[in-house]
Amino acid sequence: MRGLRRPIVAVVAACVLIVLQAVADPTGLLALVGWPGGGLQAALVWPLAPYAVFIPVLLGVVWWSAVRAGERFWTMFAGVVLAVLLAQAATAFVMVLDAATAAWAAGYVTAKALPAAAIVAAATRWLGGRTSRPTFERGSVWPAAIAFGALAPIAAGSWWTGAAYAPMVPAPRPEGGLLAMIVAVALMIGAAWLSLRWMRTRVPGVLGAWLGVLVGGALFGIAQAIIGVVVDDGLAGDLWPLMAAYVHVADGLSFAAFLGWVPAVVAVVVDRVRRARSVAEAAPDASPRRSWSLAAIAVAVAVVAALIVTPVAVAGGGVSEARAAAQVEASRTIPEGFLRADGERITDGEGHDVLLRGVNVNQLVDFYQPRAEVPATRPLTEDDFAGMAEYGFDVVRLGISWSALEPTRGELDAGYLERIDQAVEWAKGHGIRTVIDLHQDGWSNAATPEGTVCRPGTDPMWGYDGAPEWATITDGAPRCAFTGRDISPAGDRAFQHFWFDTDGIQTALVRTWGELAARYADEPAVAGFDLMNEPGFGETAPVTTSLLLGRYYDRAIRAIREAGAPQIVFIEPSILWSGLGFDSGPSLAFTDDANIVFSPHLYAESITMDHSLGLPTIVGTARQLDLAARVADEYGVPLWSGEYGYWGDEASIAEHIGRYADAEDAHLLGSAYWVWKQSCGDPQNGIGDVGLGLVPEDCATGEDGARNEPLLAALSRAYPQASPGRLTGLRAEGAALAMTGTVDGATCGLDVWIPGEEEPDPQTEGLTKVVVREVDGGWRVTACAEGDYALTTG
Repeated sequence: MRGLRRPIVAVVAACVLIVLQAVADPTGLLALVGWPGGGLQAALVWPLAPYAVFIPVLLGVVWWSAVRAGERFWTMFAGVVLAVLLAQAATAFVMVLDAATAAWAAGYVTAKALPAAAIVAAATRWLGGRTSRPTFERGSVWPAAIAFGALAPIAAGSWWTGAAYAPMVPAPRPEGGLLAMIVAVALMIGAAWLSLRWMRTRVPGVLGAWLGVLVGGALFGIAQAIIGVVVDDGLAGDLWPLMAAYVHVADGLSFAAFLGWVPAVVAVVVDRVRRARSVAEAAPDASPRRSWSLAAIAVAVAVVAALIVTPVAVAGGGVSEARAAAQVEASRTIPEGFLRADGERITDGEGHDVLLRGVNVNQLVDFYQPRAEVPATRPLTEDDFAGMAEYGFDVVRLGISWSALEPTRGELDAGYLERIDQAVEWAKGHGIRTVIDLHQDGWSNAATPEGTVCRPGTDPMWGYDGAPEWATITDGAPRCAFTGRDISPAGDRAFQHFWFDTDGIQTALVRTWGELAARYADEPAVAGFDLMNEPGFGETAPVTTSLLLGRYYDRAIRAIREAGAPQIVFIEPSILWSGLGFDSGPSLAFTDDANIVFSPHLYAESITMDHSLGLPTIVGTARQLDLAARVADEYGVPLWSGEYGYWGDEASIAEHIGRYADAEDAHLLGSAYWVWKQSCGDPQNGIGDVGLGLVPEDCATGEDGARNEPLLAALSRAYPQASPGRLTGLRAEGAALAMTGTVDGATCGLDVWIPGEEEPDPQTEGLTKVVVREVDGGWRVTACAEGDYALTTG
């Protein structure tokens, strides 16, 4: 019984922790195994997996770790971390049947695994009985370390991609370049060698070597983080170095947890071979043939198993290059006049870069109405588009609601479609393109029902906007907010059902996208389709926010193309990007479609979690554009900021808008500011004296309020709406502009917006046929270009 005490204590401690976390966590997002409330649909696999898979795997590995590694706190700590990661990987695999995603996604429970490991390891150490702390022969180290490093380029899978990986941070992905891969593999081998030397003297057998490479994976992530501080402007006044370090360590841990058994088997086999050799040398008459045969078989089995179980193909490898080639081919089939993705830029198909700069319009969104006497939206009229054109805007991101578009399943509302048609026509009439955005916030406009008792830590909430009632499946989970509109048990469960297509609700939206796209397939004034605003993460991020989000996007894109619509499709990462300033996003190769644009919302220093919780800045204003551009480059597509702004009062806006504008110009980036008009009755506006927006509403009178002229001056600053060839440089403030570009051959496509009443006197190089003409709100400068060219005003 004495030998069972320690593992029993460890398992009981883990069980108690699971129960306490489930009780204490009102959403289920922060616990190892959450219970957000409501019921479970027993016929579905994914709701049961956290209980039927995660808990048994966790407790099984905790028991094994307590038996083999429980003599010491730190070895037991590593064992519990391994248990949590393996349990999460197994759970995710059962849910989605994708080994690569399941293994990679396991690393993102590191924030849960580390405190859980400390608690269980401490209980095991203090209550598990006497310890003798034995030491063991170290055995072989180099073979296992080399095997660990060698596996990385072969089975890179989803690891070592995303915003955290600056170009000079070494990562063992072949597409990152030979030198970077060699350096990364060398670092992995060195980290594994150090940790194996320490761990193998304390924990014997396969588990000791597995835990050794697990610690080595964490050390490799730390090494990457240190390099990142140097090469990624790490000390820029925000918490990004810590966020990047977390991603690096999470990737290293998950890779080692999933594949660490392979170098562990190598280590054990090499030890046995060496012992057999020693026996043979001590007794020459003994034959080592049997030991050598077993060793060869063991190594072969390990290698074959690794190739079967692990993602040997490099997921996402060479994606940007392949997509660039596909863009060239796709551009030949896109009709004249339609915008398209061309490398890192949006172009018009006639040899001109196009900058889409404008504003969001929410006046067609089907919002929850918190005050019966105050409308949730302001009327949308042609005057709105005339006003946008006077500020030089050339695009609107037009929010529409699934609940209004398809209130009855399978039937698109004809009246609502006509309102969308009218908005597109008004915009077109004023030289403005439209991005049709399927908008949602908090999943739907359902509020907390009366009489609901919210668990401690959550509060009753308003509804917002999004899905129709027939597509909202919550299983009775409470509609109670945790830190804001985007985290509630009901909303998370509804998103989870959508990602797993329960009752075909995702299939229904895919079909709806096909019908909507067919309506505008011949309309070049529709710049593109934004498939979902700030998608929620459900209950199992990043599986939902990477694999399943990508699957939905791919299905919707295929429906749009089958409907004959050639327009750009704008893809967003999940709401986590808006909340943190970065996110994992859909896997790099989620679609083979080339006409797509990466469109995160750049709310750093605005409505991100740090700002709302009073924490230091996670990602700064300038850095967020760098991170977004880095991810767009990995996809091999252009970047466009679908939303930004919302900095609060005028003083805060004044502090931020100049820095944002400078960074936007430096990146040659287009965007849509949030928002043109926001009603006093909009749930996102709250209850105040003013309805926020570029054109605010005086809540006392219902009329337009005073406008923030400094903000509007920054948003309406000069910029080239179309640039021949490639735009290579841009800097602007008000009517003062300095831009450069280059074009092969000659073209007359330069079209520049200049605000203000004073006629500009452009100074040019490489430009001919320069024409300055007055338009409402400012001036348009057009010209022909050949070779390198430049234009300055002011």
